[in-house]
Amino acid sequence: MNSTAARTARKMHGAENAFVVIDERPPAFADYPELAKRVCAPGSAFGGADGLLVVSDAPGAAAEMRVFNADGSIAEMCGNGVRCVARYLYEHGAGETFTIATLAGPIGAEIVATEPFAVRVDIGPVSFPNGEDPKTLAIDGTTWTYYDVSLGNPHAVTFVDDVDAIDLETLGPAFGRAFEHGTNLHVAEIVDRSTLRVRHFERGVGITQACGTGAVASAAAAILAHGVISPVTLHVPGGTLIAQWAPGTNARLTGPAQTLFERPLAP
Repeated sequence: MNSTAARTARKMHGAENAFVVIDERPPAFADYPELAKRVCAPGSAFGGADGLLVVSDAPGAAAEMRVFNADGSIAEMCGNGVRCVARYLYEHGAGETFTIATLAGPIGAEIVATEPFAVRVDIGPVSFPNGEDPKTLAIDGTTWTYYDVSLGNPHAVTFVDDVDAIDLETLGPAFGRAFEHGTNLHVAEIVDRSTLRVRHFERGVGITQACGTGAVASAAAAILAHGVISPVTLHVPGGTLIAQWAPGTNARLTGPAQTLFERPLAP
């Protein structure tokens, strides 16, 4: 860190997907991957987190959000994290509607409620990089059917009868190893025509309580392949998210953003 006064960082979460948020306007840290590993560790002053969100200046946007996973790797986007950054920017004068730049492209954000706090974000287009048909992957003698989905970051969505019956701690890494750059795995259970239960394994993190882009990917796959109707309510371990999508349109995600505490960030 440079010689300026010590900065503070804020711990926040979106549906229990926890982050440390730092405002790097102007920049003060040089090695964000190492900083992410330090502040996200369970024994850190922040009590552990799934990722580090770095807020920086960006032309034509309220700010840029960069995402560093708990292991220091870079994520292109984070649907729960961008809502947290949206709340942070709102509370620092950005207004109720603005754009956040990300590696996956510009994300429109709208503050839809403040008590409890809720943010709707325009996640952008949903694509199926290898086609809309389901793919198969054999792991330890079991063949899994999944959908390959992208929202600027990669997702594999597999539908199961009971998400709680899946050994996600084992299945998540096995799926990730089958992709050159890894993938986020989501196991989804169809509850009814507009409701899913979903659990997540995120590359660079592990099992998380929620994954915003993963929730959207799961909803899109369910709409495309199983006739689920948008908007889709997704019950994830950390709470409830709402995803809206139709083929050929941008997806929107609505959910909470909460602040836990703020404290100095040691050099």
